[in-house]
Amino acid sequence: MNDVAHLPVLLERVLELFAPVLADRDAVLVDATLGLGGHADALLSAHPALRIVGLDRDPNALQRARERLARHGDRVEFVHAVYDRIPAVLADLGLSRVDGVLMDLGVSSMQLDLPERGFAYAKDAPLDMRMDPTTGPTAADVLNTYSVADLTRILREYGEERFAHRIAKAVVAERQKAPFDRSERLVRLLYDTVPAPSRRTGGHPAKRTFQALRIEVNGELDTLRAAVPAAIDALADGGRIVVEAYHSLEDRIVKRAFAERASSRTPEGLPVELPGHGPDIRLLTRGAEKADEREIDHNPRAASVRLRAAERIGAAAR
Repeated sequence: MNDVAHLPVLLERVLELFAPVLADRDAVLVDATLGLGGHADALLSAHPALRIVGLDRDPNALQRARERLARHGDRVEFVHAVYDRIPAVLADLGLSRVDGVLMDLGVSSMQLDLPERGFAYAKDAPLDMRMDPTTGPTAADVLNTYSVADLTRILREYGEERFAHRIAKAVVAERQKAPFDRSERLVRLLYDTVPAPSRRTGGHPAKRTFQALRIEVNGELDTLRAAVPAAIDALADGGRIVVEAYHSLEDRIVKRAFAERASSRTPEGLPVELPGHGPDIRLLTRGAEKADEREIDHNPRAASVRLRAAERIGAAAR
């Protein structure tokens, strides 16, 4: 894959949101999902004094990002870690607070474009789906060992799949013949199991199941629930967090975390804000921002993006 083909989503908006806290100063930003480094490259180019701590659970992505960002020298610290480990990573680097945190969630372009990773249902590949291929169970392990009840749960919760129970029963019955190991066999089963009317109107019948398996394999939602509050806590006064989510489950978690931290903790009915009980952040976006049609035409991955941003409120204001 040619890394030039990797197009950072909502790049201009990300640059705009971070500019007030990164411009003309020695600033530190955590790119919590570094991927191929597209956002990081643009941020480093725009702010010559900026340092970036780049996290990614995928060692292959880290290596590609190293190559892409080499021209920025020692201004990037590359860390092999899942992004809910932001506090530990910063402690290891001797950093108490940072000026920005960026999260570009979900599966990366590189992971989708490499058939052997098993993320894309359009190509036959091993059923892996691990963002970090060095550790943890694969999608095949989930399909071959989970009960009907557990498969139904993850398909319903993580894939929002209407036919979750029907698919789970079909998977368990089919694996009795032979374990699942490749995606083509699973896609055929889904075509046979999902009713024809739904196939005609609901998009590719494998989309929701593959999403659910990927989220389960990588523990994505639990990681996100821990990571957003940790990222907010890592921000210096006036620091900013920007999160790009690509499906409703992710966006819902970000929305709730932001709403909770943007709310006062002073008991209702008191006439004044209690010291230390005010909001931790102020929202910088009204709802979730989306890509415009021009960007979507240029980069189809942008079609599902939902961007939210917030700024840490100074302790004196809280």
